[in-house]
Amino acid sequence: MPMKLPNSEQTSRPWRIHELVRDFRLLDVWALPTPGGPNDFPRLVEIVAAGDTAETPSRAARAVWAIRWRLGEILGWDEVEDSDLPEWQMLRDRLPDDLRGGPSGPEFESLPFQSVYLLEDEWAAELANKTVHGVLHLSWVPDGQGSYRGQMSVYVKPNGLLGSAYLAAIQPFRHLVVYPPMMRELERRWREEGRLGRPPLSRRPSPG
Repeated sequence: MPMKLPNSEQTSRPWRIHELVRDFRLLDVWALPTPGGPNDFPRLVEIVAAGDTAETPSRAARAVWAIRWRLGEILGWDEVEDSDLPEWQMLRDRLPDDLRGGPSGPEFESLPFQSVYLLEDEWAAELANKTVHGVLHLSWVPDGQGSYRGQMSVYVKPNGLLGSAYLAAIQPFRHLVVYPPMMRELERRWREEGRLGRPPLSRRPSPG
């Protein structure tokens, strides 16, 4: 089962993300229901990148996401020009040379994120709009018993008063409506992919 973790479970580990998000707030840290072996992290990354808010099994969560995307369309929250953003530097523009020269990770199929960097045990992706600059960080954590599990952390930087108001407005929904069905769907897909024995998409042979 997914479990909300204290921030120290993220900040105490030697992830590369720390050097990139010093001006962000660490919003959430979750243990993911994705037990696996040392080489299973790429599968988790590609499952998350292929996620779609319209496919969540929870009607309440689908309704919340539908309202959010509709408001974004009406109010233009997600149609962002450089002039809409404060003095932000995107994470992909502040990468050190070793991360800049490495893989960034998969493209998202539906969600408005862009991969930033991908390592053997961590992955970062970001979005920026008129409300927030957000960073999604996944990591692959040893459980102390010879296995591993996924860990998800979310960092945010509000865009002015609108962004602060937006984060305050969604606070009651995140833990009660959004995260639980999202985690259940992730667990279902993880188990399904594991039963099928599928390698990560990046290692699957091309058709034909």
